[in-house]
Amino acid sequence: MINISLPDGSKRSFQDDQTYFDVAKDIGSGLAKAALAAKINGKVVDLHKELEEDGELSIITKSSEEALEIIRHTTAHVLAMAVQKLWPGTQVTIGPVIENGFYYDFAFLDDVKIGESDFAAIEKEMKNIIKKNHQVIRKVVSREEAIKIFSDLKEEYKVELIRELPEGEDISIYGMEEWFDLCRGPHVPSTSKLGAFKLMRISGSYWRGDEKKAMLTRIYGTAWKTKDELNHHLEMLEEAKKRDHRILGKQLDLFSFQPAAPANAFFHPKGAYVYNKLKDYMRKSNERFGFSELDTPLIMDVEMWKKSGHYENYRENMYFTNIDDREAAIKPMNCPGHCLVFGSKRRSYRDLPVRFSEFGRVHRHERSGVTHGLFRVRTFVQDDAHVFCTEDQISDEITKILEQIDETYKNLGFENFKMELSTRPEKSIGSDEVWQKAEAALESTLKKSGKEYRLNPGDGAFYGPKIDFHLIDSLGRSWQCGTVQLDFSMPVRFDLEYQDSNDQRQNPVMIHRAVLGSLERFMGIFIEHYAGKFPLWCTPEQVRVINISDKQLDYANEVVDQLKAQSIRVELDSRNEKLGFKIREAQIQKVPYMIVIGEKERESKTVSPRFRDGSQENEISIEQFYKSIQQKVADFI
Repeated sequence: MINISLPDGSKRSFQDDQTYFDVAKDIGSGLAKAALAAKINGKVVDLHKELEEDGELSIITKSSEEALEIIRHTTAHVLAMAVQKLWPGTQVTIGPVIENGFYYDFAFLDDVKIGESDFAAIEKEMKNIIKKNHQVIRKVVSREEAIKIFSDLKEEYKVELIRELPEGEDISIYGMEEWFDLCRGPHVPSTSKLGAFKLMRISGSYWRGDEKKAMLTRIYGTAWKTKDELNHHLEMLEEAKKRDHRILGKQLDLFSFQPAAPANAFFHPKGAYVYNKLKDYMRKSNERFGFSELDTPLIMDVEMWKKSGHYENYRENMYFTNIDDREAAIKPMNCPGHCLVFGSKRRSYRDLPVRFSEFGRVHRHERSGVTHGLFRVRTFVQDDAHVFCTEDQISDEITKILEQIDETYKNLGFENFKMELSTRPEKSIGSDEVWQKAEAALESTLKKSGKEYRLNPGDGAFYGPKIDFHLIDSLGRSWQCGTVQLDFSMPVRFDLEYQDSNDQRQNPVMIHRAVLGSLERFMGIFIEHYAGKFPLWCTPEQVRVINISDKQLDYANEVVDQLKAQSIRVELDSRNEKLGFKIREAQIQKVPYMIVIGEKERESKTVSPRFRDGSQENEISIEQFYKSIQQKVADFI
């Protein structure tokens, strides 16, 4: 018998040849009808899978958190089935779920060329498949049987994948009537359980991401539980296009990219102003939270990067050069330099924790195909920091960092963020014991904080586990920005020590911390979050003064001079253009305040500021106006 505990606390027993669908039926016919999959001891499984273990069980329906991933996964299979029906001879390769959707990579026959104009036919075929309510059936086969099945179908990519699977691993095939594919699952029980979908775009992709291998055709799609959710997503995408930081960067004259330095941002005066205000905010925050700022070299001897582990684990992303016949590397990260500073003098336990920060410029060799505006560039500044502390101080230090991150995001206008605990990756340094200790320390601190987080297995840094912070912007999109990483290995590699209370030499623990992460990337997020309408404290132009005619020019200049004297960032538009044109220009530039100077204002020596939202305040003194701006900025700072 299999013993199952349900979410309401009740317990039930079942025969081991019964399925999770049988459990759903036993609970209630309504639940069975709504069921998509099951979750046993934290693992999502198909409804028609036979019970194998005792444990805690929940039935997944469309209202469950896990539902969307399953729906998208099965919708990807429907896409593959439709494509192979429309273009026989096409090979399917891989089709994972991604954020907000899925994609599938196809190897079409040489004489087949498809584009977005074919989406209507593919979507029609997908809808026919869903309408027929195909059962999604899982079958487990041996390695030899799987190789034969897909070899007979001339699916060479699938055969390659099967040959690489570990010995003894179950090989599962999911079928919808005559069509089937190699897949781990899980899937919905039948296609009628799927929601609304739309194909989005098409691109090329190399097999296994290797430029030396075959070029495939990738079709992207999005899938949602309901038509309303799909429509909302599409509306958000349209809004996102309007907020695209690359478009706004040009429109607002913030930055550009030049052929002389591909994938490197050139910040123009207005963009540099916003960029530096973000940096200034973080510098003040670091001071309040006890960090001392460093400035470390850009290029260092390659032997140091071998010692840190970067050469072994990260060298494909690094730039190298030679200095005095010795190989050196341009830094991709700041942490080794901070280790050298810590190790430059003797330390006592009384000195700990030592907190270093740096706005260090780093260089990483990103392939041209993955660079994207400010979001992914080849050189950027990190708001980096490292804490060297004792094991007993870990919890307190990480708690302070969590407080700093929470405060910063809220002050910069991001009310919500999510946290992930990422554990040991496949490629890593350090012993099992060290990793277990580090992961336990992070998890314990998160639990004590009372904040919600989710586990992200295998996505830690190569030197230690980490907590990643995902900002939720004004469109509900998620952006990974901040990180806290716990590192027991690098202090040992650099022979970092402190003298404990018993006069014994001990290795400190190293905490890696970033709040905004890449300032370039955060700048892109910041632009899109505010749609270019920056908060008053960091907007490069706070006020634009507009005179109606030359009669008011002298007074307009007087207003500008008084505002500048109060450190208000102001510009005068005295061009011989129509008033409506000049107002529209200021609106396009998203200037927070416009002051239109007419005869009434000139005679009364007042101003009538128009606000960015369209409201207006009539005939107030210049002093009242600039004091209100100063107060709003002071309230933030």
